[in-house]
Amino acid sequence: MLAERINDLLPQTQCTKCGYAGCAPYAQAIAAGQAPINRCPPGGDQGIAALAKLLKTDTLPLDETCGQHLPLQVAVIDEQYCIGCTLCIQACPVDAIVGASKLMHTVVAQHCTGCDLCVSPCPVDCIEMVTVSPVRAWGSDDATASRQRFEARNVRLAQPEQEPKKQETTQQIGDAVAQALTKARARRAAATTP
Repeated sequence: MLAERINDLLPQTQCTKCGYAGCAPYAQAIAAGQAPINRCPPGGDQGIAALAKLLKTDTLPLDETCGQHLPLQVAVIDEQYCIGCTLCIQACPVDAIVGASKLMHTVVAQHCTGCDLCVSPCPVDCIEMVTVSPVRAWGSDDATASRQRFEARNVRLAQPEQEPKKQETTQQIGDAVAQALTKARARRAAATTP
């Protein structure tokens, strides 16, 4: 199918800068003749050229109303200001941000697509986009891995929510810690006894 071949040429950053909800919907719009080939800033001139070749059409300059083609960037969270709201986690299309509610979050840089979708929902403005060092281009291996993470995230989100586990009481947690300490002390004592 043409839309799949077009999608294979897109960078899979899922940034939505093209005006569509991700790379696949943009590919479908191009295939249907409803969108031009020049609305993908992450793909830049190389992406436009690849799409033009596939579709046997003229190349176009990047539509800069969608954004500019930039060197590969990743999100960085200033952890001292992170309040653990989880809005960035919810916004990340490839699950590149880890953390838990009311706890500090961090970006797994090698998974970040540089889409910057996490920046605007942050209520304390503690996320910035920085150019990777050393500077490098986004490649087909990056696109493949990103697409797999995006699809896995969508599968995860489509699953029904499970019943939350009962929270342990402070007494139960204290008892578990005491038992763990007792076992650890016994192991240490056994290891030091001749």
